[in-house]
Amino acid sequence: MKKISKYILIILVVLYSSACDSNFDELNTNKVSATSIDPAFQLNAAIVGCAYPNGSLVYDMGVVQQIVTPNSGLVSGANYNQDNRTLTQELWQGYYRNVIKNTRDVIVRLEEDQTRSNLMQMTRIIQAFAFMVLTDDYGSIPYFEGGKGYSDQIYLPVYDSQEAIYTDLIKELTEATAGLNVSGTLETADVLYNGDVEKWRSFGYSLLLRAGMRLSKVDPNRAAQVVQAAVQGGVILNNSDNAAIRHDPNYTNPIGNFLNATEASNFYLTEPFVNYLKNTNDPRLSAIAVTYVGAKSGPEQIPENETYDADVHIGIPMGNDNAGAVKAASDLGLVSFYEFAQADRRRVTKNTAPNFLVTASQNYLLMAEARERGWINTGTVEEYYTAGVRAHMNQLGTIDEASDIAASEVNQYLEENPFDPSNALEQINTQYWVSSFLNGPEAFANFRRSGYPDLLPNPYPGREVEFINRLTYPNSEISVNSENVSAAISAQGPDNLATKVWWDK
Repeated sequence: MKKISKYILIILVVLYSSACDSNFDELNTNKVSATSIDPAFQLNAAIVGCAYPNGSLVYDMGVVQQIVTPNSGLVSGANYNQDNRTLTQELWQGYYRNVIKNTRDVIVRLEEDQTRSNLMQMTRIIQAFAFMVLTDDYGSIPYFEGGKGYSDQIYLPVYDSQEAIYTDLIKELTEATAGLNVSGTLETADVLYNGDVEKWRSFGYSLLLRAGMRLSKVDPNRAAQVVQAAVQGGVILNNSDNAAIRHDPNYTNPIGNFLNATEASNFYLTEPFVNYLKNTNDPRLSAIAVTYVGAKSGPEQIPENETYDADVHIGIPMGNDNAGAVKAASDLGLVSFYEFAQADRRRVTKNTAPNFLVTASQNYLLMAEARERGWINTGTVEEYYTAGVRAHMNQLGTIDEASDIAASEVNQYLEENPFDPSNALEQINTQYWVSSFLNGPEAFANFRRSGYPDLLPNPYPGREVEFINRLTYPNSEISVNSENVSAAISAQGPDNLATKVWWDK
């Protein structure tokens, strides 16, 4: 009897084990955890990742003398014309990790999927945008192998020359833009244009226009060909079509968040920028700036003390550390440097302010220059110039209603500051400087390309260079990918702030 009981027990255990095993995979499969992601959402992650980081505020906007801080330490950069690799690495790391990583993956996933060709072309356009920003700021970068760690197991990518990069960027933008098809699958989940193919096409041609203009010094003939193709294709010419990342309380503007947190009272509009707007009675100064009258500290920068009055706004002189700013404020009759004008963090640099990548205003002004150079033959220089100025003034109202500029003010400004054909290139590109306010990488790039506005060197006594020409490579790259970084430095020039990128001749 004991033997029978023993055998029965063994049989029951075996049967129970078999039952458990047959259902094991199902029981141990997480039915709520995603095992794959729609590539459209990866494209969205890449688009949101294109938002400019805090390093762009400290360096790109500081180099073109629009916004600076007198403070040192973490925020040292273009305020002192000194290298601070904690911040120069931000754009590099953010774009490779959040943009290129995603676009590379989407492109690999869609190579064999012809049903989502539009998504493929949209991804190529965003990737081209990101690579253009990266190479414009750093020069030689990992391009052909960049971002291929997962797909191709390339963990130490070689660096490519900017000349080679631009050749391929122009090819990519030309092919991707031409490949968009209104009859194809519409990717309505995309956060930039809701899948509107025509708007994506205009965005692609706008980037092609920008790429062509970058070649104005190094290859004018090629520049003319590329610019002409872009304009004929159709670029963004309305503010409603601007390429902009729309931020909200959940996905805040990085620079807006920075200027509304610990750095709220530390960054100021510069004297050159404020004076340019002030001297021409430009209504944009009131739309952009705020002054906290009588503020002796950050906590006193409150709405009760604020004014938008352009006559009150005073920009901080360049080249001052904290002690220098105290003296500069005193010399100008201010109670403290907290009275210097700021970009208004409750309007244009609020947390939810959009991040503009390409705008109608920028395109009109580039077309004005192209027409002046004889690269396009439609319209007139003055028409494009005027449209560019008007578009930017109207654009400010799309950020915040309180920054809206009345049509009468726009007209008055254009009447008082007419286009001057004898000074066309300087006038066009100085307006491009204003139009690219808060678009640091583009303002920095066009300043180097065009040479305008005509800014004086940062006079800070401890500066490393008179003008910053590029950002330095991250220390992580130098330590991990040292052989390829060394090869890039050998070909391009020293890894410092003075070395110029290829198109900056």
